[in-house]
Amino acid sequence: MAIKDKPQPPRGRQIGNILFLLGGLFLVANLFLPQLLGPPIPQVPYSLFIQQIDDGKVGRVSVGQNEIRYQLQGEYEQGGQVLRTTPIFDLELPKRLEEKGIEFAAAPPPRNNWFSSILGWVIPPLIFVGVWQFFLNRSGGGPAGALSITKSKAKVYVQEDETKVTFADVAGVEEAKTELAEIVEFLKMPQRFTQIGARIPKGVLLVGPPGTGKTLMAKAVAGEAGVPFFSISGSEFVELFVGTGAARVRDLFEQAKKKAPCIIFIDELDAIGKSRSTGGFYGGNDEREQTLNQLLTEMDGFGAKDGTVIVLAATNRPETLDQALLRPGRFDRQVLVDRPDKAGRWKILEIYAGKVKLGEDVDLETLATRTPGFAGADLANLVNEAALLAARNNREKVAQEDFNEAIERVVAGLEKKSRVLSDKEKKIVAYHEVGHALVGALTAGKAKVAKISIVPRGMAALGYTLQMPTEDRFLLDEKEIRGEIATLLGGRAAEEIIFGSITTGAANDLQRATDLAERMVTTYGMSKILGPLAYEKGQQNSFLGDNPMNPRRMVSDETAKAIDEEVKEIVEHAHEHALSILEGNRDLLEKIAQQILATETIEGEDLQSLLAQVQSV
Repeated sequence: MAIKDKPQPPRGRQIGNILFLLGGLFLVANLFLPQLLGPPIPQVPYSLFIQQIDDGKVGRVSVGQNEIRYQLQGEYEQGGQVLRTTPIFDLELPKRLEEKGIEFAAAPPPRNNWFSSILGWVIPPLIFVGVWQFFLNRSGGGPAGALSITKSKAKVYVQEDETKVTFADVAGVEEAKTELAEIVEFLKMPQRFTQIGARIPKGVLLVGPPGTGKTLMAKAVAGEAGVPFFSISGSEFVELFVGTGAARVRDLFEQAKKKAPCIIFIDELDAIGKSRSTGGFYGGNDEREQTLNQLLTEMDGFGAKDGTVIVLAATNRPETLDQALLRPGRFDRQVLVDRPDKAGRWKILEIYAGKVKLGEDVDLETLATRTPGFAGADLANLVNEAALLAARNNREKVAQEDFNEAIERVVAGLEKKSRVLSDKEKKIVAYHEVGHALVGALTAGKAKVAKISIVPRGMAALGYTLQMPTEDRFLLDEKEIRGEIATLLGGRAAEEIIFGSITTGAANDLQRATDLAERMVTTYGMSKILGPLAYEKGQQNSFLGDNPMNPRRMVSDETAKAIDEEVKEIVEHAHEHALSILEGNRDLLEKIAQQILATETIEGEDLQSLLAQVQSV
């Protein structure tokens, strides 16, 4: 994939560049040529000039408005040196010159006077023309008298065989590939569909979370069809001047019609396509609204006579888009590009791992199992992090342990070995993390405790317990959520049992546990007292996750009080459950904590054999 070369600048711009160069040459000549042609005229203080008059040394004087030039006795007859001084308001000077009998005569003409006059007339216009031409070049050329800010900033990609992106380079989104394969057929053989009266779709909206490969998918469509690919972000349409975005939309579609069949790809469509009724237009942004109106007009305006032009757009916030964009005849189709499942992650890892040297112990299927929720961009970053770790450790190939460490870096953050804990703090962290692990071993459901560490990671974690799911999960029942809350409170429960007090280390655990309990009551309807009602205001965005800023619906004081009491009851019940598990397994808690204090990390078969000894209560 290569960016098409820009055309040569028009003759007008070349002339402007020549004028700019000439202006620079004249300016340099004005500054340095007089010094090269002869020495400058010396300047003396006015007091010295008066003293020379009184001493009878001055022979001839010419008083001007800006300077006084004079020559000493005997110098002017032989063409001697000319001196100059700065005049001041001195009413006695003419009388003083008369008394001394000093000759009033025209001063010698200034050197290169004709040259300075020419430069004074020529240089300012040339500098103005040069600065004007500079702004024209910065804005990409255009018609005279304008800065061409209305020209489209879209990049035109021309497919090349060695860098062509095809569907083979995209994995984990098989349903989206199947849907877009039909678009490729439209671009390759439009007459196959038009001859029976079918209408070629004008727009396809790619919807999905960040990092799932929407842009890559659009490039793959262009690569499969072998057509030009116009790429631009929605934010590049909007400028300070009202009307600029609309003009850029017009210019973009004019360019696309000339290169049809082709694809126009608009990334982050929500930057210009927000709903006009709820997106804040009224009171508002006239520039963005005009840009959106022009986009709607252009999508209505081109048809089969303009050639095959498909508009692809991408967004991760489809709920914010204006309904006029989504009606049939504009963006006819919405294609979901979601996070991949285990099989999809496996295929994505195969694509990116094929670009690095892998060791024989690397198991991509295991890595796919350990990375639920990872998007394509996350997996690409994972492979790159593992390769960097292998190179840092002077390995010739990437090993499985490099991938394991890379996963922990992505999930928990970078190790902070420089953060030194006291013996007391290290002991508290050890019991805290083992508490999480023991409760999680009994209540985690389909997730498995894979590692316990008391090495600080990330910005705040002093230790961590790593849980890995054994399979992809899309639904959770009430028992599993209550078990997850108990696991989060297991660290605090261990501190209470062993030390008889609590610390600030459980702050994040408490926050997450409370959020889960509140969603059980207000979103999932898992409350016997309040019933199957949704008390949270607004829809949840499945792509961006639950929004903690969403307020509750307008409820009565009694209902709000009931919600708070129900949330408190769920968390307290989970806390009591965690305490009972740890009390019944106190010896095992002590044994694992002492071992982790000695080794700092426990994982693999050693950890699984210890957790197998946990007794249910």
